[in-house]
Amino acid sequence: MHDAPIIAQKSPIPVEVEAGKSYFWCACGQSSKQPFCDGSHKDTGFTPVKYTAEDSKKVFFCGCKHSANQPTCDGTHSKLG
Repeated sequence: MHDAPIIAQKSPIPVEVEAGKSYFWCACGQSSKQPFCDGSHKDTGFTPVKYTAEDSKKVFFCGCKHSANQPTCDGTHSKLG
């Protein structure tokens, strides 16, 4: 089990979302379907974060998995080593 999520990438992941649709953001960083969950968190302490789109638009999902505003990017990736 990991104490901290794996950094999938050090930049946000832009996704065109559809109004009313729910998305499950990968919180562990292990998913092969970034930024979304593929079940790789099994046997970790992480669970995916549900995001329901209010509008159809481009959303910048966190790729580093360290955002304080999960599941969206807050720029934390620029402060990681």
